[in-house]
Amino acid sequence: MNGVTILIVDDEPAIRHLLRASLTRAGYRTVEAGDARAALAALGIDRPAAVLLDLGLPDRDGLELIPLIKPAAAVLVISARGATADKVNALDLGADDYITKPFDSEEVLARIRTALRHRLGAEAGAVVQMGDVAIDLAARRITRAGAEVHLAPKEYALLAALARHPGRVITHAQLLREVWGAGHEHDIEYLRVAARGIRKKLEDDPARPVLLRNEPGVGYRLMG
Repeated sequence: MNGVTILIVDDEPAIRHLLRASLTRAGYRTVEAGDARAALAALGIDRPAAVLLDLGLPDRDGLELIPLIKPAAAVLVISARGATADKVNALDLGADDYITKPFDSEEVLARIRTALRHRLGAEAGAVVQMGDVAIDLAARRITRAGAEVHLAPKEYALLAALARHPGRVITHAQLLREVWGAGHEHDIEYLRVAARGIRKKLEDDPARPVLLRNEPGVGYRLMG
């Protein structure tokens, strides 16, 4: 990942130091900011590919920064706020992922790699490969180990919504709006039924899903 810049936004020097050490060992270039003002300045000057964003900044709530950062870089929130509502708010605002402090450095690196694969490699109409499952969004065709798999319309729509953002958690409300339309944002059972159908057709063991993962109380993500 040489040449890829990661912006660390946190008002705690110890956290910045820990993240900087892990990222540097992994081959990333790092830039740091201790508040929102410095973060937005670094975003324009250093042009990072991803931002590790704390929400508890001294001059501004980090949630307010997500829509400002998102057009320019992947956003991974790293916060002590562990409430489901905070996670949902951050993801609905466009965050690619949400990691709760205290965190494991190796997990942070894995989440960064996933976000960057999507951010740097996504192309409209590309085939999304997740393990032995291939999702051709342009052709609306799903194959598993080379064999075509037929999904029900809502199953396909749900899988496609997740495949457009591989590795990213998409909230229940976002998926329900996109697949079932406005007015169905609280019909979680619709999601559960469609997810069960997808898992039966694409997972080796639907009871222990590897491809379509549930984030309890928050949403779903598609894993490779």
